[in-house]
Amino acid sequence: MNFQIAVLLGQDGVTNGAIYALLALSILLVFTVTRILLIPQGEFVTFGALTMAAIQSGKPTALGWLLLALVLIDCALDLRQMWKTGKQAGAMNYGEIKWSAIKIGYTAMLLVLLHSLTLADIPMLAQALLTLALVVPFGPILYRLFFQPIASAHSLVLLIVSIALHVAMVGIGLLLFGPEGARTAPFSDSGFRLGPVMLKSQTLWVILVSIALIVMLFIAFERTLYGKALRATAVNRMGARLMGISPVFAGKVTFAMATFIGALSGILIAPITTLYFDSGFIISLKGFVGAIIGGLASYPIAAIGAVAVGMVEAFSMFWASNYKEIIVFTLIIPFLLWRSLTSRHVEEEE
Repeated sequence: MNFQIAVLLGQDGVTNGAIYALLALSILLVFTVTRILLIPQGEFVTFGALTMAAIQSGKPTALGWLLLALVLIDCALDLRQMWKTGKQAGAMNYGEIKWSAIKIGYTAMLLVLLHSLTLADIPMLAQALLTLALVVPFGPILYRLFFQPIASAHSLVLLIVSIALHVAMVGIGLLLFGPEGARTAPFSDSGFRLGPVMLKSQTLWVILVSIALIVMLFIAFERTLYGKALRATAVNRMGARLMGISPVFAGKVTFAMATFIGALSGILIAPITTLYFDSGFIISLKGFVGAIIGGLASYPIAAIGAVAVGMVEAFSMFWASNYKEIIVFTLIIPFLLWRSLTSRHVEEEE
């Protein structure tokens, strides 16, 4: 291995590590607020990438119709709950009706845009915004449908539901996007030379956007009162509710943020690598390794650990390409062992 090859591998490692860091932080974010290990996080990555590819090819994706169906179910459940509560209290909450109408109108507007615009001809920024507008609402809706009714359940129950949701989303991805892989056009074809290595502008996009999001997440959840309030819901849901913090709202917000990070990550890496309907699990699993390195508690350590995973993966491709996945996932063992030996074990209350 010479210097040029080492720099190229390092470039790939930092690029992949930046994406893994984003996914690690989103997994960590959801877990610290809701106690849910978001196994389907990788599906949001593939949904974002494949939706962007479908828009660039000029094909209106069927994801909008799936969103409409889930929104209708969501609104029906909310209105049913409102009717029951209003019947008991003797008054109806018409704000819920208004909010349901807004959600249905938003989804209908997206469908009109998808079938009226010449998708392949609109600017790339508009394509990316339309992709995010389609994918991000799935986060809070999935939380409402599958996790909100069992939010106080044991962590193992939440994990089982998360795994089942992952399996279902992989099947839906196959149905919506097909088995063929897709790759999108790069944001920019330019680049600049750093010594003997040519750096691509797409790589810089990935790194800069990832750093910006990581810094924003760290500041929001470690330094702001509202971020700490969201994290308090994971410690004591009843206490948070008594202090005026809605656990339901906190769950929906964190799922929306995780979905946004996942979809944006898919848009960023789609020009670099070909993604398939089932590519998300391995990507999110590598982010999960970074989150484990951070102990599912520390944002900075999780980000550093995810970048280290990307570097190990890149150099493993040179030295032992057939075993790169094994090497990456073996990293989790010493950290789990160290956490087991250094942390206090407290039985979870029934």
